[in-house]
Amino acid sequence: MMLWENGIKRTGTKFCDSVRAKHKEVCLHKDSPLGETILECYNCGCRNVFLLGFISAKTESVVVLLCREPCLNVNALKDMNWDLSQWCPLIDDRCFLQWLVKVPSEQEQLRARQISAQQINKVEELWKTNPDASLEDLEKPGIDDEPQPVALKYEDAYQYQNVFAPLIKLEADYDKMMKESQSKDNVTVRWDIGLNKKRVAYFVFPKEDNELRLVPGDELRLRYSGDAAHPAWQAVGHVIKLTAQEEVALELRASQGVPVDVSHGFSVDFVWKSTSFDRMQGAMKTFAVDETSVSGYIYHHLLGHEVEVQMVRNTLPRRFGAPGLPELNASQAFAVKSVLQKPISLIQGPPGTGKTVTSAAIVYNMAKQGQGQVLVCAPSNVAVDQLAEKISSTGLKVVRLCAKSREAVSSPVEHLTLHYQVRHLDTSEKSELHKLQLLKDEQGELSSSDEKKYKALKRATEREISQSADVICCTCVGAGDPRLANFRFRQVLIDESTQATEPECLIPLVLGVKQVVLVGDHCQLGPVIMCKKGARAGLAQSLFERLVLLGVKPIRLQVQYRMHPCLSEFPSNSFYEGTLQNGVTINERQSLGIDFPWPVPNRPVFFYVQMGQEEISASGTSYLNRTEAANVEKIVTTFLRSGVVPSQIGVITPYEGQRAYIVNYMSRNGALRQQLYKEIEVASVDSFQGREKDYIILSCVRSNEHQGIGFLNDPRRLNVALTRARYGIVILGNPKVLSKQPLWNGLLTHYKEHECLIEGPLNNLKQSMVQFQKPKKVYNNRRVFFSRGPGIVPSDNFASAASSSPNADRRNSRARGAYMPPGLPNGTHKPGVQPTRFEMPQVPLQPFPGPPSQPYAIPTHEAVHGPVGAVPQVPQPGNRGFGAGCGYAGAPISSLLQHQQGTPQNAGTLGSAFNFPLENPSGQPSMGGQLSQPGFVNNMAIQRPSRSLHDGFSRGVMSQDYLGDDFKTQGSHVPYNIADFSTQV
Repeated sequence: MMLWENGIKRTGTKFCDSVRAKHKEVCLHKDSPLGETILECYNCGCRNVFLLGFISAKTESVVVLLCREPCLNVNALKDMNWDLSQWCPLIDDRCFLQWLVKVPSEQEQLRARQISAQQINKVEELWKTNPDASLEDLEKPGIDDEPQPVALKYEDAYQYQNVFAPLIKLEADYDKMMKESQSKDNVTVRWDIGLNKKRVAYFVFPKEDNELRLVPGDELRLRYSGDAAHPAWQAVGHVIKLTAQEEVALELRASQGVPVDVSHGFSVDFVWKSTSFDRMQGAMKTFAVDETSVSGYIYHHLLGHEVEVQMVRNTLPRRFGAPGLPELNASQAFAVKSVLQKPISLIQGPPGTGKTVTSAAIVYNMAKQGQGQVLVCAPSNVAVDQLAEKISSTGLKVVRLCAKSREAVSSPVEHLTLHYQVRHLDTSEKSELHKLQLLKDEQGELSSSDEKKYKALKRATEREISQSADVICCTCVGAGDPRLANFRFRQVLIDESTQATEPECLIPLVLGVKQVVLVGDHCQLGPVIMCKKGARAGLAQSLFERLVLLGVKPIRLQVQYRMHPCLSEFPSNSFYEGTLQNGVTINERQSLGIDFPWPVPNRPVFFYVQMGQEEISASGTSYLNRTEAANVEKIVTTFLRSGVVPSQIGVITPYEGQRAYIVNYMSRNGALRQQLYKEIEVASVDSFQGREKDYIILSCVRSNEHQGIGFLNDPRRLNVALTRARYGIVILGNPKVLSKQPLWNGLLTHYKEHECLIEGPLNNLKQSMVQFQKPKKVYNNRRVFFSRGPGIVPSDNFASAASSSPNADRRNSRARGAYMPPGLPNGTHKPGVQPTRFEMPQVPLQPFPGPPSQPYAIPTHEAVHGPVGAVPQVPQPGNRGFGAGCGYAGAPISSLLQHQQGTPQNAGTLGSAFNFPLENPSGQPSMGGQLSQPGFVNNMAIQRPSRSLHDGFSRGVMSQDYLGDDFKTQGSHVPYNIADFSTQV
């Protein structure tokens, strides 16, 4: 890239340009003070400007350009007359250093063509599909068109399909473009043969160089261009394993002609498959045209229509636990009981509250009702495996359905998988299938007649095994597998539903569901949306979240069994209104025999103050912080020396650049054996969701003057980061930068109050006196769910939020079930037309009843639950009469969303979805009382809120800067206060 002096502004525009265009080489203009010079490393010739920095020679008036990796760590250079400790990057605050590239004067800038950063961004987005695009193309019609945003309510399934189908296509097109543009050349391969006699290629595929993340099951193409001794060759395979050292194991489909005697010069390409997107589109079409795809009640409820409350007719068990599972606590048992009686249920499982055990207990009780097979889904394979294992321990017959591309991937529930059971079915009738399978494994392929017979026998066996199961487990996308096409499931449970897009959740629901349970936590990270247009339109909003907005109140699990009580204080008070109780005591989370320098005894937590500057990673799309990385290594080494084993430690960071740098730094500079550091998991915060370690080290990375904190702005990401540790956590960051954000300011104040804000060497830690920045002012909008304010005023994002109208149901009403009589449509907002307002009902504040079949397990005497002052609880459901039809009966109650006409309110905007009145922003009293050590009533810990915590924190705005791994937009569709959705029945 040619770098012209007058192309640089103080905002670093040209730097932004080089990031998005993936230019890493820079040549200065010929008239610049340094002449027409290509910037490169003095030692190795590296031209990646994101790796380059400079040092001053001690005895000469010159500067030397060196790359951060590997030359800054080469021992031979340390002996030269250079002070390597003074190395500084060429890019600071997103701008090239002024001595390198002069900032244009105001007169020069006025003479130049005025181009905004937004225009540059748009052109570079066009370059992805049209390399010849120019600024003139921005004037063409349709370039800036945004898709129709998602609605809160839909008139019918056809409108629902018309809104979501274009968003899915946007995401599919973007995913296809990204994958097909990824290619890596000059790959070195080592060859092996798998247990199934198939060829396996092993090669390194660095994460930092690619915006896409490989996962087991992904399809790649391996190519060799050929040479004098070998013809050109290519083959497609599936990723079966990924190692911590970024080595990929690719199992090839065909083994013919593989150049196994060649190890260098290969190329790797992504192979894009549309399967998941096709299944989402298919599910929406089925939802619209197939009257039997879901029950009438669920159909209207999903569309947001006002429907009569119905109850599921069944006989409740005396106890709600299951064999092979731990005894349920009161909130878990109450959740199971409530779910069994409702057609639609939401269960919110905060970190460590045992939602997997609760889900398994629900599935067990559903299976014992004799309503047919239960379908259990989740968006990720890991979550499905965990739930399948837990359900299997109850004695139910479980079949784990895997995608064919993942059948070679090792799994902890291998014995439950359908393909395993097919291969190991020991019956005389299946002997022919086994013979054909062995022949196929040995020869690699069968004759056409044998192949036809083999497929027919295999399909029949798969169908037989699947039909005999009590529970079938698969991913949400896997529910659209053709092998389940003729199955019907009355009862469906979706775990981690808040991490799935709404169309993804719909795939298992259109298989005849009459009772659905969504399990998740909308206070943690949501689905990952690659396409920004789709994310802005609301594709990143989960079905769970939309149902909450419609008034369906989640049942919250209240007892956490993961964290040391002091670790749960801040998350409980900040994200869950102080309702989380501790199911473990301080004694149960003491690190016996571990000599680590915690600054406060019996409080294994501290914030380690760091002032090192952030730097741009080698890819130009992420950040790293060398000072924090060096101190991470020291903390890890201290843990290892004190007796902690590597598998107990997790290092997490929001940025891929820091993750890669920490891995390399520990391997290169660790004081102990290199193998010990290789066994320590270093991962992103996002990938750690749903997991835990005994000790967590969190590197915040961001440390700058003007650029903010990026990903760290999202409160859900902070919630995940703070709740992964069981025994202790160390956070490294710059409090001067982090304290500008209100939620981080609250965390830092909380740590400072407890004397856990620390600085200095690990062997001489002392309290830090650093002064915090004043955070921006925020207002509390918890009134959405905790008070009877003027109500929610839908904005234009909910343009199609129609209530039931005469056209709301275009199908047989008997097949779909009854719904409330049609009312006035709440259509698109137009100028001069008064929008309809909805009043949210107040959450009843009644004591938690606990199931009558079990004694109280959670004492709530004198407990303070956040700003409300009591446990918000809906009265225990009473017995209902049992009707006919779909198995549901019940009398109508007042609608959850009442139409209310009125004058417009003076409203402040909350993201793109809602407008909230600003008068009396907090509908409830403020938190009160000093945060103290948790007290214990009957050995159960009670959390008390701290004065340091505010009624509300800043809304979770996802970082939109391209340096924050911006190819991933996670749950960024609506900035909101996370407390708004912290609702409990």
